[in-house]
Amino acid sequence: MNTTRLISKPWATTSLACVLALASASPVLAQSTRKEHDSLGDRQIPVAAYWGAQTSRAVENFPFNTQKLDHFPTFIAAYAYVKKAAAQANYELGILSKEKLDAISQACDELIAGKLQDQFPEDMIQAGAGTSTNMNFNEVIANRGLEIMGKHKGEYAFLHPNDDVNLSQSTNDNYPTSAKVAVVMEIDQALKNLKNLKAALETKGTEFKDVIKMGRTEMQDAVPVTLGQEFYGFADNINEAIEQLQDAQTSFMKVNLGGTAIGTGLNSPPKYSALSIQKLAKLTGFPFVPNHDLVGASSDCASYVRMSGAMKRAGLAMSKIANDLRLMSSGPRTGFFEITLPATQPGSSIMPGKVNPVICEVTSSVAYQLCGYDTTVTMAAELSSLELNPVECIIVYDELVGADLLGKVADVFTNKCVVGIKANTERCRTMVKGSIGLVTALNPVLGYERSASIAKESLATGRPVYDLVLEKGWMTKEQLDDMLKPENMTQPRDWPKK
Repeated sequence: MNTTRLISKPWATTSLACVLALASASPVLAQSTRKEHDSLGDRQIPVAAYWGAQTSRAVENFPFNTQKLDHFPTFIAAYAYVKKAAAQANYELGILSKEKLDAISQACDELIAGKLQDQFPEDMIQAGAGTSTNMNFNEVIANRGLEIMGKHKGEYAFLHPNDDVNLSQSTNDNYPTSAKVAVVMEIDQALKNLKNLKAALETKGTEFKDVIKMGRTEMQDAVPVTLGQEFYGFADNINEAIEQLQDAQTSFMKVNLGGTAIGTGLNSPPKYSALSIQKLAKLTGFPFVPNHDLVGASSDCASYVRMSGAMKRAGLAMSKIANDLRLMSSGPRTGFFEITLPATQPGSSIMPGKVNPVICEVTSSVAYQLCGYDTTVTMAAELSSLELNPVECIIVYDELVGADLLGKVADVFTNKCVVGIKANTERCRTMVKGSIGLVTALNPVLGYERSASIAKESLATGRPVYDLVLEKGWMTKEQLDDMLKPENMTQPRDWPKK
């Protein structure tokens, strides 16, 4: 019987339940499984699988098919760092043998290097505060460790998922610690990309420093500004977002590893918490420290709320800039057309030659998604009950996806949009000369009443403010040109002496 062909038939299901049902009815398939058990009973596990009984239950209990653990290599690496740090601390405290330490450490190193990623089939969205995830790691590390020791998968008498891999730990301290390590790693990359975006905006600020254009408030003509000033303003917006993300990242350095079930440290040696976190900091290169109160830290999700808020802030900062660029590039013939964005793809299936600002649009789309994640994290954080938050998994899922999206969109926005922006200098200058907003720059000389009358006349006749002022003889051409120099209109200057 060719079991591979059977399972690959269009009408056949490849669910875990189906595979195990087939195994019980077929001698061939039965030989390809091993029997494991947990506190609820026996389970048939595929021989090739490194996961075990509790993982198989999680796959069945949470069949949401969103994104599985194997979609998050950073999270897998982060969890492996925590497990390795725990093993090192346990060995140093004399409660784990050198043989077991070496097996666990090598298995963790393989996970950190990106191996065995397909052994994490659980959905990220699950209940139980991450217990299923923790057991998935315990089982995979134990079974790979057994192979390293020359044993077979499932021979837990030699290396046990709970007694050895999970020694001195609980889901309630190593899951949130691993999550924070993963988010810190993801945000580190997002910060690098945001800093690149800031630098690109500053470069454009310098490039466009002499391009005079019309500033606008409430979508109406205001006063002149340089295109460079606008881009430096954009860069400052991103810098503010970077600072908030860095503050949030710093708050993630306090972890509750060693608190075990509810923060009391039950079933861990007295020095385990500080030692394991010290090992974790050394392994990851990030300055993780124990939270000052592990009981409080076991249920408090405030740092997650702070981080999701900072990610939302960064997304909205980019979206604001993207919307401005979209407006400034509108047209090209019937809009502002002050700048030209890089053409990244044809914009229409029916209108030849149309090019849409798709990079700006997707940047805003990600920002809106980050807003949604922030709302979910806020609501889920509020559900912390007594000594534990039971829905921390949805918080971790949203923060990991959000951090990844934030970093990627910052990179795309920088390299596919900002660096290629061109200024339409003459178009900008023409709109300045034709705007009634010029009267604001002339107000110190003409006074408010005359400036207001010129603005009304310009609006009624369509004639430029520049021409009307010259015609009335209120200023000479030399005076007018001096007042309307870019450097004189876009920064403070001395008023005429009275």
